[in-house]
Amino acid sequence: MRTTFAAGLALALTLAVSAASAETVGAVDTAFKLIGPDHKVVVEVFDDPKVAGVSCYLSRAKTGGIKGAIGLAEDKAESSVACRQVGNLSFPGKVPKQEEVFSERASIFFKHVRVVRMVDAKRNALIYLVYSDRLIDGSPKNSVTAVPVPGNQPIPLQ
Repeated sequence: MRTTFAAGLALALTLAVSAASAETVGAVDTAFKLIGPDHKVVVEVFDDPKVAGVSCYLSRAKTGGIKGAIGLAEDKAESSVACRQVGNLSFPGKVPKQEEVFSERASIFFKHVRVVRMVDAKRNALIYLVYSDRLIDGSPKNSVTAVPVPGNQPIPLQ
């Protein structure tokens, strides 16, 4: 049992380290709250951890008010992603056909905003999907974007 727990903990830490972290670019208020921060839409950016030269811009709702201020609010499952080539594309290693590249908590209990990179080898493109999940009931709301890779630069798949 200890071996299983240790293996699970190691896997969780590996996934946490491999996912990118985002920096806030800006935010706009969407609703005034008398007490606590306003409701807002936040724009964040993160670089793909396994594809140099690709940055993803993520916009999502952040709940304000008292619950939002103390971290107890549940953010809406509405987000959008736009990934772009911002430099020379390079692949330091092999890339899995599908991999989570970003995850951030959207509530105190089991809700996350996630971005998954998928490889379309036939078209030599990277596809990024953002969605929200919850332990019991996730949301079908999602957004997708693609970054074409030059034809003379094949994507090294795992």
